[in-house]
Amino acid sequence: MAVIPVINVGDILEMKKTHPCGAKTFKVLRTGADIKLACTGCARTITLDRIKVEKMIKKIISGEVQNG
Repeated sequence: MAVIPVINVGDILEMKKTHPCGAKTFKVLRTGADIKLACTGCARTITLDRIKVEKMIKKIISGEVQNG
């Protein structure tokens, strides 16, 4: 059974492939059925299906500290 990654707003995701600008990391701006990401290299935003993003993730580098 596949492990479903927990993606939260503020997480930095390292992807398997690079963005055309050369950066491999993206910041999560919004989650839901679609996930909105901002490239950390050029600050462009993209919106992708959650399933596609989960397949593209290499690792989750960091996230916001949550209270509770």
